Amino acid sequence: MAQADIGIIGGSGLYKMDALTDVEEITIDTPFGKPSDALICGQLDGTPVAFLARHGRGHSLMPTELPFRANVYAMKSLGVKYLVSASAVGSLKEEVKPLDMVIPDQFIDRTKDRVATFFGEGIVAHISFGDPICKNLAALLGDAVESLDLAGVTLHRGGTYVCMEGPAFSTKAESHLYRSWGATVIGMTNLTEAKLAREAEMAYATLAMATDYDCWHPDHDSVTVEMVIGNLQKNAVNAQLVIRDVVRRLTENPPSSEAHSALQYAVITPLATAPAATKAKLGLLLDKYM
Repeated sequence: MAQADIGIIGGSGLYKMDALTDVEEITIDTPFGKPSDALICGQLDGTPVAFLARHGRGHSLMPTELPFRANVYAMKSLGVKYLVSASAVGSLKEEVKPLDMVIPDQFIDRTKDRVATFFGEGIVAHISFGDPICKNLAALLGDAVESLDLAGVTLHRGGTYVCMEGPAFSTKAESHLYRSWGATVIGMTNLTEAKLAREAEMAYATLAMATDYDCWHPDHDSVTVEMVIGNLQKNAVNAQLVIRDVVRRLTENPPSSEAHSALQYAVITPLATAPAATKAKLGLLLDKYM
């Protein structure tokens, strides 16, 4: 099976990486079911990468339906150490304009209908998650955006991503509440990925791309579906440029990450006496500690 240190999860609008060569589609069955789609493995300027369309290539999965655990586990099974998420978001701040890019460093969890851990069934782990994004990977991602000088795009380093359940968007009251909390953008997927990536000891960072202002904005009613789709398409083009550059930077100088040893002190259950079936199920994550 193909191996890659770098994984890319593409969100709304980003269903493929045009620059990939030597492409191989890999179907992976995990203990947590099938991923959203086949993983696309190939070379990006000579570097092996694994790409996954988060919602499937036909965008057939709602955020709540996403097999988050299978997606992250599948990436881990290919050897991924650095996981970059590209995601469409709504802006909660005037200064974050549509087409702008945000690299969040914090999350607020507003989800309620999804499982966000690999653990349970006799093995308990509590990861450290005060800083949910890998700072070194986020810095590299920001450097890649800045180096490209993308037309009409302003980079915002840092910020808080509100992760809501969906699929409906916020009410105006909710949107104003999130703004009062100082949140920067809102989306429906990345916090769950970030938690699972940390448990899988992968460095994780988000390239959040604004498509519109959330419903708080007085001009929101003038935003049309056509405008949002147009921004998604522009974001997808820009995201591929950024990903290509960040892959180059990761290849030249792979950073250290606290995430790479996140389970070292997180597993509370003595593994020697833990259920054999659960240890087998989580072997990909725990073998180095058993």
